[in-house]
Amino acid sequence: MTKHVAVLMGGLSAEREVSLRSGAACAAALEGEGFRVSRVDAGRDVAAALAALNPDVAFNALHGRFGEDGVVQGILEMMRLPYTHSGVLASALAMQKDRAKAVMAAAGVPVAEGVTVSRFEAAKRHVMPAPYVVKPVSEGSSVGVIIVREDRSHPPQELAREDWPYGESVLVERYVPGRELTCAVMDDRALGVIDIRPATGVFYDFDAKYAKGGSIHVLPAEIKPNIYHLVQQYALTAHRALGCRGVSRADFRFDERPDGSGEVVCLEVNTQPGMTETSLVPELAAHAGMSFGELVRWMVEDASCDR
Repeated sequence: MTKHVAVLMGGLSAEREVSLRSGAACAAALEGEGFRVSRVDAGRDVAAALAALNPDVAFNALHGRFGEDGVVQGILEMMRLPYTHSGVLASALAMQKDRAKAVMAAAGVPVAEGVTVSRFEAAKRHVMPAPYVVKPVSEGSSVGVIIVREDRSHPPQELAREDWPYGESVLVERYVPGRELTCAVMDDRALGVIDIRPATGVFYDFDAKYAKGGSIHVLPAEIKPNIYHLVQQYALTAHRALGCRGVSRADFRFDERPDGSGEVVCLEVNTQPGMTETSLVPELAAHAGMSFGELVRWMVEDASCDR
């Protein structure tokens, strides 16, 4: 009997457009693997939509709030509908960047020093010496990220705007210079390490992540073997510490400048990594010998409740 897979995509977050692209790519690949596929734009009626479809599995291709933070996972648990990626607790924890950092640090994964404050406080004064980074506590894809450099005399005033859409609290972190590295974990095994180089500028922002040609991916990363293995070890440790399941992806900074610290710092763990044509996880899976179709098939076969 052909398994019926509902691909959850779109959603309500700031990453809606990226999720639609992830979902479309995954749905097409699943159809290519012989599954019966229903595409579900996950709104507030997602439970009713899924009940009407009665699928065998929910493939979670949502990104950001409501889809990546434990909310939709809780709905799927209540429905006892097997789903992909991480469960309620790991999803909620990883999405809350300050809490996730505390857990990762306790497990021995190095993280950047930071403080969580109200956005108004961060707009009023420099809460730490520049350079530093201001991030929404619970957004992804570099949405709402502001880099405050040494020559910036005033803190970022945009944080105090009435139409600021990314929550009342922000995480302010020490800026870690150097290379942007990423490593995926699949089936409790670390895959390769990619060195991500923005095609323009120095920041791997939203456009660099998702626009074709926005970034250059060097795989395997051209770094010393001991650093390569260290990144893999940290990615796996972070995945396990947060309780992730299925596939996750951890992002790092590596300061290899001649006068730099040489440190490797984990920025965050993504429990719902992008699955677009420019995404990193499909590229890492391919490097490990797994096609995109095989990757999404594995995710469906790995789906369960009680994750």
